[in-house]
Amino acid sequence: MSSIADNIGSVTRRIQKATLQAGRSPGSVRLLAVSKTRPAEDLREAFAAGQVAFGENYVQEALEKQEALADLPDMEWHFIGPIQSNKTRQIASSFDWVHSVDRLKIARRLNDQRGDTLPPLNICLQVNINEEESKSGCRVDQLPGLVEAVGELPNLRLRGLMAIPDPSQPEAELRASFRKLANTLKALKGDHPDAGPLDTLSMGMSGDLELAIAEGATWVRVGTALFGERPAKS
Repeated sequence: MSSIADNIGSVTRRIQKATLQAGRSPGSVRLLAVSKTRPAEDLREAFAAGQVAFGENYVQEALEKQEALADLPDMEWHFIGPIQSNKTRQIASSFDWVHSVDRLKIARRLNDQRGDTLPPLNICLQVNINEEESKSGCRVDQLPGLVEAVGELPNLRLRGLMAIPDPSQPEAELRASFRKLANTLKALKGDHPDAGPLDTLSMGMSGDLELAIAEGATWVRVGTALFGERPAKS
């Protein structure tokens, strides 16, 4: 049975190979370890193997892990799950990145609740790139207004876009979904040069990270390939 450290090494090599094959600069793609439902001990083991950034979906679970791992101050915490209005205060004060902002109301709450002593919160706007009824995220045509409004919020730093394309698509269609998100970011950056860095594409997971990197991903969100299959819900 592979250790978490072995798995991190394997995934890192996949990322490096895909980055090279895409003709991109080494280090231009970062690994986000999706650690939801995993015990704090697994995150500690991953950190010891060199993994720094961890993505959590559930606020209370994440806060408990942060407390358990408080002796590791260099850990980078990313919130990647759907955001409820009554959770924004905790998210704003306890995370370095939020990948799943999909409406202005949430952005404003995160901005207003980000502590004055903290640096601006890095955020990505989540896009429902395939317009699936079951998925969170805004539509592509809603992005220009949202980008303009979020760019005026001083406690947020708009980094880019996030999407979770339908993984059941044929490979060509999945790749086209990643390309659509990349082209959307490029257009937004040209039209809104002062909105934020707009340098981030959070897309790609364990099974499709190579396709995502080929189309410009800067963060790939990987859970199963690092930590193994999640236990079945009871």
